[in-house]
Amino acid sequence: MTATSEQGAPPKRPRTIFRAVAEFLIVAFCGVALAGTVEVLLLAHLPGPLSGGRDFVTFWSIGQQLVHHANPYDGEAITRIERAAGFPPLNKLFFMRNPPWSLPLVYPLGFLGFRVASVLWTLLLLACLAASVYMLSVLYSRPKSIRSVLGYTFGPVLICLINGQLSLFALLGLVLFLRLHRTRPFLAGASLWLCVLKPHLFVAFGVVLLAWIFVSRSYRILAGAVSAIAATSAITFLLDPMAWTQYSEMVRADQMQRDYMPCLSFYLRHWLSPQTIWVQYLPIALACVWALGYYWLRRDQWDWMKHGGPLMLVSILAAPYVWLYDHVVVIPALLRGVYLTRSRNMLIVLAFLSALVECALFGNAVKPGALYLWTPWTAPAWLAWYLVACASADRQQVAPALDSRNDIAGTLKDRDEAKDDRTLRDCSQAG
Repeated sequence: MTATSEQGAPPKRPRTIFRAVAEFLIVAFCGVALAGTVEVLLLAHLPGPLSGGRDFVTFWSIGQQLVHHANPYDGEAITRIERAAGFPPLNKLFFMRNPPWSLPLVYPLGFLGFRVASVLWTLLLLACLAASVYMLSVLYSRPKSIRSVLGYTFGPVLICLINGQLSLFALLGLVLFLRLHRTRPFLAGASLWLCVLKPHLFVAFGVVLLAWIFVSRSYRILAGAVSAIAATSAITFLLDPMAWTQYSEMVRADQMQRDYMPCLSFYLRHWLSPQTIWVQYLPIALACVWALGYYWLRRDQWDWMKHGGPLMLVSILAAPYVWLYDHVVVIPALLRGVYLTRSRNMLIVLAFLSALVECALFGNAVKPGALYLWTPWTAPAWLAWYLVACASADRQQVAPALDSRNDIAGTLKDRDEAKDDRTLRDCSQAG
């Protein structure tokens, strides 16, 4: 029977030209992304407008203000420091819009010169990225998979590194939560402090998290999060007792709602009623309703590794305001799709979409502002890719299961036929 089965098994298909081309395209896209990242990062740390025009200059300026016990949200003082660091005169002044409990993170920058601080900050961001992707590969049981390179070369990662933004800290906080929520709940909750550096990115995710905490009685996670926020708020008070008041004044004067933002909520408000601010918060409100329903139907089998991905993708899609570099927080979801799918076509599509983001970045050097004009499609694209990748993975898992059941049924049928043949032979011999 074994010999017959082996003879009847279909021969393994040889390596096709299509598969070779697919792998070449994936490597090519990722290689170009990596080369571009290295080149632009080197330019960002050399004297010139690219260096002074990074968002990092704002964090460094605020660190300077904190060290000198000055108002970290003083527009005139921040302007002078940023211009001295090489910030282009024609660019709009940057403010640190993150909540005041994030001030302890940038406070050490005030003790360093701009170039040294910029290099160390970039190395810290790279460490956050490397730790996040590696932990995800371990969580998904793929620590040595070459597919992880798609996480390192993800287009928004390049933009986040160039600007020196805080989004990679938020990514690390999310991954630490996924890593620790079963074994170290208090530390998992404390790691969420990194996520609330940018709370507007985690609204739908956070609503479900709170519901899950109370339903599953995971109060240690809540205690860890509250403790971390309270501790950093206390440090902020020691650094600047007036920080919250100054932050409120900055928010009122900033008028961020007038800024162009490449996200669904911004376009919805400008299509329906540009002067009606609450319209910009309508998508995230609907997303929260959907998220609660999504969780409630799965509450008995809830798995943050599996179900947290769609929550983050929807949170980014419906966020009231979000920039392209903030999309790095969807890497856990995308890597899950990368590891699940067996389709090289899906990997090529993701690498190509990522490359389009990088092309828009380089096009931005020719035409300033082009980056965000060319990339409002990104958040819907990540969600659509994830859904298709997971659906294709489910189909690929069902097919072998059906083949296995058919093989078992065929074996049983052959066994029954052989038994019938033996019975007939016995009867004929007896006759």
